[in-house]
Amino acid sequence: MLLTTDRQVRAARTRPDTVTDSGLRWVPALYLLLLAGCASVPGRLLPPSVQAALQQAGMTEQVLGVVAYPLAPGSQGLWVNPDEPMQPASTMKLVTTVVALERLGPNARGRTDLAATDKPQDGVIAGPLYLRGGADTDLDWGALWDMLRQLRDQGVRHIQGGLVVDRTLFNPSRLDIGTMPFDEAPEFPYNVIPDALNLNTSLLRFAFQSDARTVSVRSSPAWPGLHLDTRAVTLNDKLCTDWGGSWALPQVQQDDLGAQITFQGQFPRNCSQAPELNLLDRQWVVGAAVRQIWQQLGGHIDGADSEGPTPATATVLVHHLGRPFAEVVRGMLKRSDNPLTRLTYLRMGASAARGDEATLQAAERVVREWFVGKGITVDGLVMDNGSGLSRAERITPAQLAAVLLAAQQGPHWPELLSSLPVAGVDGTLSRRFKGSPAQGRARLKTGTLRNAVGLVGFVTDASQRQWLVVALLNHDSAADKGPPILDAIIEWVASQS
Repeated sequence: MLLTTDRQVRAARTRPDTVTDSGLRWVPALYLLLLAGCASVPGRLLPPSVQAALQQAGMTEQVLGVVAYPLAPGSQGLWVNPDEPMQPASTMKLVTTVVALERLGPNARGRTDLAATDKPQDGVIAGPLYLRGGADTDLDWGALWDMLRQLRDQGVRHIQGGLVVDRTLFNPSRLDIGTMPFDEAPEFPYNVIPDALNLNTSLLRFAFQSDARTVSVRSSPAWPGLHLDTRAVTLNDKLCTDWGGSWALPQVQQDDLGAQITFQGQFPRNCSQAPELNLLDRQWVVGAAVRQIWQQLGGHIDGADSEGPTPATATVLVHHLGRPFAEVVRGMLKRSDNPLTRLTYLRMGASAARGDEATLQAAERVVREWFVGKGITVDGLVMDNGSGLSRAERITPAQLAAVLLAAQQGPHWPELLSSLPVAGVDGTLSRRFKGSPAQGRARLKTGTLRNAVGLVGFVTDASQRQWLVVALLNHDSAADKGPPILDAIIEWVASQS
């Protein structure tokens, strides 16, 4: 996940006795009690390397929440503030992923439909064309073009009733409207709040090009009626890679005739960058995209664009399916994709909503019911959007460990494990733990906000034992000073023999 600008020590030596309960097999009894939030354990000191990292950062163990133990019974573990509700940052994505793998299933696929209530006659649809969103994770520009091409292949050329965009799978259908931005950069991809249509994740690519004196920009795709103005942008002598440091939020004006984006701030000389940004109202973008593609395919649309539900009597003319959820999980965890995770969380809510129940409320209920069904306490658990990009979400290290333990002993364990970043190899850990004992032997979900960092997953130690590890750190300087502390914990685990 992109770094945002807002972003008692106890250890256990278990007894050899084990328990079997609610599917959690061969778990040391004391661990299971602690994971349920019901037990304390005698303490021992933190590993010296972790103590040194804390001292170097000017922090105490009170900022830490750690649960780390080998899955083999009768071994030592490390426990630090296991029952303290903490801000998890993107490690919360593991909760959404594990619950969704069970509730939605690894083969669940989002779907997009083109539908009409009026059967095409002589190439004409007398009424509107409905574009219905079904939380399709892969509806990009190419997929939309292919859907409209299939409609043209059926002989349809003229749509008389305009375009109706159906986002009503979620309640409300536009969660992005009226929601306060997470930080001062709402235009960047990590901040996108998805809807059920999710067309290209509401992003457009803007290609900036500067020389010694001027800067220009073009959009991709280049929709008709979209005007881009860079006259307010000044040039500086910073490195091209530092272009974002002098970026300013563009001004956007939209009406029925078109849209204008006025770019501001500074941009480096002799530089090329092509960020994807969420700047335009998504309804305007959908209408512009459908109409231009349809025109290029030789079709014509009359009437205005609108939003609303697809009538029950409508016939689906073309549909598009996203990838199975088991494949989507890799992007959620390897890249720490916020919009993809939020879309998954909303899909869970939509699949379980009762009556007019809000989708986010239903999603939280699904997660809490899953916790209760697994025998995990919900005390202190706070869900918001399921991605960790939140100032409200909270979970205890013991709860997070219990979620991982349930997943490790469940039927979808292979899908989860293969989707976690590998230390020093790929994903958000591709440049971390290089040359350390953890390289290639730790699979961990990262989390980074200004005041919260985390590493959660599984580590194989020097004796080939697999450890379950939850390491969270909450502090005002967490993003700047916290990673070496968490790295020391993971490296200590990987070095155990």
